[in-house]
Amino acid sequence: MPEREIYLLSPRALSPETIAVAFAKTSRAPESFREIASELSDEQSAKFHEKWVVGYGHASVAEHAVLHFAFENVSRIAIETIESSRLASYTEKSTRYQKWGADDFTIPPELDSDPLRDEFIETVRFLFSTYAESLDPVKNLILEKSPRRENESDEGYDRRIRSQYVDRCRFILPAAANANVGMTANARVVEMIIRKMLSHPLAEVRQIGEKMKEVAKAETPTLVKYADAVPYFVETVQEIALTPTPLPKGEGQGVRDNWCDLIDYDKDGEKKILAATLYRFNEMSFTNALAYVEALSEQEKAELADTLLKRLTRYDVPLRELEYSTYTFDLVMDQGAYAEFKRHRMMTQTPQRLSTRLGYTIPRLVTEAGFGLKYEAAMQSAIQMYEKLHAFNPDVAQYIVPNGFNRRVLAQFNLREAFAFCQLRSAANAHFSIRRVAQKIYEEMARVHPLLTKYMKLHDETWEQVEENYFTQV
Repeated sequence: MPEREIYLLSPRALSPETIAVAFAKTSRAPESFREIASELSDEQSAKFHEKWVVGYGHASVAEHAVLHFAFENVSRIAIETIESSRLASYTEKSTRYQKWGADDFTIPPELDSDPLRDEFIETVRFLFSTYAESLDPVKNLILEKSPRRENESDEGYDRRIRSQYVDRCRFILPAAANANVGMTANARVVEMIIRKMLSHPLAEVRQIGEKMKEVAKAETPTLVKYADAVPYFVETVQEIALTPTPLPKGEGQGVRDNWCDLIDYDKDGEKKILAATLYRFNEMSFTNALAYVEALSEQEKAELADTLLKRLTRYDVPLRELEYSTYTFDLVMDQGAYAEFKRHRMMTQTPQRLSTRLGYTIPRLVTEAGFGLKYEAAMQSAIQMYEKLHAFNPDVAQYIVPNGFNRRVLAQFNLREAFAFCQLRSAANAHFSIRRVAQKIYEEMARVHPLLTKYMKLHDETWEQVEENYFTQV
């Protein structure tokens, strides 16, 4: 019997395109991966990709070529497009643990020859100076509430309290604020991201897409060289944006009461999950499995649910059968919370443009630190600048919107993803803005599907308590 081997084809020795060909050839070549790779050159690999990936459309081959991108000093609004692919991995500069300097922002290229440019810069600088001014008052309040622990080092103490005041003050930072993000993705995903960026309405995003293509071509010259703007994206977005949609009377006024609206869910979802679980481990059709579950008493269903989930710890991933029940929410959350929410890319998310028109939140500690009036003055300056920019270009207007303003997003996800989101984002160390969202989503799901949601392990806190303890205004 041949001996089992497991090894790496190292990117230190082989180019990403060559590694992709080595894996692709194994479908028809009996040699080992090492032998196949040893016979390849970059030129041969390029010819292979031209024929099979580009010519015949076998794009899955490109998934074996992996690239690591470093994006530095790009705006928060541009990062949303960079991070929009489900099949890539990202690590982003945190607004909770790092502080921003006075010049750490992007000026939209669309304003380069427009009179609004100077007023935009003035408003952003006012937001940044207010942010910088808020740090010490809020920090001093935290120092009073969180004294140093016994034997705690200066570094450890600073690290522990920093997020407590920085993540309150971050509500003032606008979407123009710069950040760094690292991305790892395969060449097929990279090509899709580049196409999306080159088709984007914002000039900054298109410029990033061009540079990303240039950088990617240095490593995978064949696999991304045909990544261009997509007329379908560009023209469809333009036409839909021009479609007249009168704002219904009162729209936007009921945010306080309808900020977490479960608009659709699978009423038989719990039964389908239990039936799918039985289907997986038995020899029956799904129709028969579902009929069996429907014939069970409520107690018997509860026992089956207990068998399915009772051993689950907060660190375990539930069985995939929990994906057979879906939920759709119309949500309103502050932009800081959305920055956390968008990381859950297994969801289907449809965010609206950033806007100042849904109001803003005020962290309680900002008010208690005596900084409330200056905070509100900063928010009012953003509102005024936003309306001027919106008349110029609604997409560009997003740059001026601070993290504290509310944003609407439509989200659909299954129960398995809900376990991941609600448990992670309700944890004690999660930001309070996203804890509020996670707890409310859980409450709405538990109302309609109590049988299975009760096995979620959430921090002992309600969304009402989060509002009362952490916000002056939501």
